[in-house]
Amino acid sequence: MPFLMIRNDITKVQADAIVNPANTDLLEGSGTSRAIYEAAGEEKLIKACRKIGHCGFGEAVITPGFGLPAKYIIHAAGPVWMGGRHGEEEVLYQSYWNSMKLASEYHLESIAFPLLSSGNYGYPKDKALKTAVHAISDFLMEEEMLVYLVLFDREALAVGKKLSASVKAYIDDHYVEVKNEAYRDADAFFEYQVRRSVSYVAEAPVNDGARAPAQAMASPFPMGQAAPQVSKRHLDALMHRKNETFSQMLLRLIDERGFKDAYVYKKANVDRRHFSKIRNDTEYAPNKKTVLAFAIALELSMDETKDLLMRAGFAFSCCSKFDVIICYFIENGMYDIFEINEMLFAYGQPVLGE
Repeated sequence: MPFLMIRNDITKVQADAIVNPANTDLLEGSGTSRAIYEAAGEEKLIKACRKIGHCGFGEAVITPGFGLPAKYIIHAAGPVWMGGRHGEEEVLYQSYWNSMKLASEYHLESIAFPLLSSGNYGYPKDKALKTAVHAISDFLMEEEMLVYLVLFDREALAVGKKLSASVKAYIDDHYVEVKNEAYRDADAFFEYQVRRSVSYVAEAPVNDGARAPAQAMASPFPMGQAAPQVSKRHLDALMHRKNETFSQMLLRLIDERGFKDAYVYKKANVDRRHFSKIRNDTEYAPNKKTVLAFAIALELSMDETKDLLMRAGFAFSCCSKFDVIICYFIENGMYDIFEINEMLFAYGQPVLGE
């Protein structure tokens, strides 16, 4: 099952378990911990924690959820930040891992974490998030579980400043805000741009009487590309597989790359049951996020990604900030879906997965 970053109050998340950022004595803390105690019912939760008594750093214990929407509360004792030279990263990694392992032992299907140790324990938010993503993604490559990381704001994102600046520059260069009322719809505007681009391929006379392509005219084609040129390879491939559906193309690409199904859907941050529907229905109609998640998982080129989108009835649009961000990562050969999701989350866009 997938890993999703969300903005929410963790006490209201609909999950089988939520995680309390606990201290080793399992006493009610401040901030997120206090909110969890108050929502669950302080008297009952304090009594349950007293019965357990202790939880070591990096370990996790479980109690009922009492008044919470969640069935259980998993209490995880993250490390206190002491400069990063005292094994804090490993302890924090184990806090996440042991929480998910405990949830698995209780046969839970979903769990929601706050950003552990990033409050009173002083762990820098960017480093805390990096470790959280590392631990959760590692666990999900082995187990099936829906994992939420609940963030109050976007300041915690681990995306590096250099990458953030690079993505911002790319967005500034390629994103087109649609202001014409006739083209508020992104797909309609995309088609409009493509139709316009055809006119720029017209030939223009030069002094010696010969004819050459028109110059000195900026291309309006999305993503800053030149007007579309159909290569022989691309045309041959399209003609050979002109009736191929999205499902058929996806499964072919998986086989061509020699991947296992589980490896691909986990890398795509897609649920196993969802993938099973795609495999068993040649006419399956996915949403755009699902198509792009698989494109990232398979590390497709830009041309291959466009082909896969086309099979599902979609296309990239220069007036979709979501699309522009995805294009940045594909064009730069960066296929870490969780890094991509951090950037999408930072820009208030939907993340890849379910």
